[in-house]
Amino acid sequence: MIVAKLRRLAYASIRLVMGGTTAARFAGATVGNDCRIITSRLGTEPWLISIGDRVTIAAEVFLLTHDGACGLIKDKRGRRHKVAPIEIGNDVFIGVCSVVLPGVRIGDRVIVAAGTVVHKSIPSGTVVGGSPARVIGSFDHYRENAVERLPATTDMKGLSFRERTDSIAQRNFRPELPIFWENELSETNDQSSERTVPKRTVHDQTQIAAEASSNTSQT
Repeated sequence: MIVAKLRRLAYASIRLVMGGTTAARFAGATVGNDCRIITSRLGTEPWLISIGDRVTIAAEVFLLTHDGACGLIKDKRGRRHKVAPIEIGNDVFIGVCSVVLPGVRIGDRVIVAAGTVVHKSIPSGTVVGGSPARVIGSFDHYRENAVERLPATTDMKGLSFRERTDSIAQRNFRPELPIFWENELSETNDQSSERTVPKRTVHDQTQIAAEASSNTSQT
């Protein structure tokens, strides 16, 4: 107990002074060259985590090497355990607040979008996102768009970090999400399937409730 607390304290100190990559190696993870390990969520079995070269793992990414739900399964032989390694290839980016589950292998040249739940292994050269994760694009296509549309380091101007960042910051916001009202959704469902029952609008529901109340009062 005391040894575990001392190791956690040492890990936090190393992470603060020397950075997340050095701290991850201290914890027992295998980490390659030119990596940025920003997260501190390496689980209780960090020695089962293998990370390649040029990998960025953003803040609050959880690398889970065991399934705690198995603790609910017990019999005369005791509780059950599911422990499995995580392997991450080269040239990988894992976005903030993603979760990588036990037994997942992530290939080379992979981008994992923020908030993704990675429940299956990811093939090389892909972009994935969602919960659960699904392939939403290719790494090569993402790279082509970035090279064509995004500013480069040589485009930065100014001396301070803020000045250089402001000089390339995009000023336009993303498009707004489309809004579908209940009647529009009902029309869409009607067109897609003849068996679909149209959704009642708020007005219809109010009218039905009023009629029911009137009938009750008459009786």
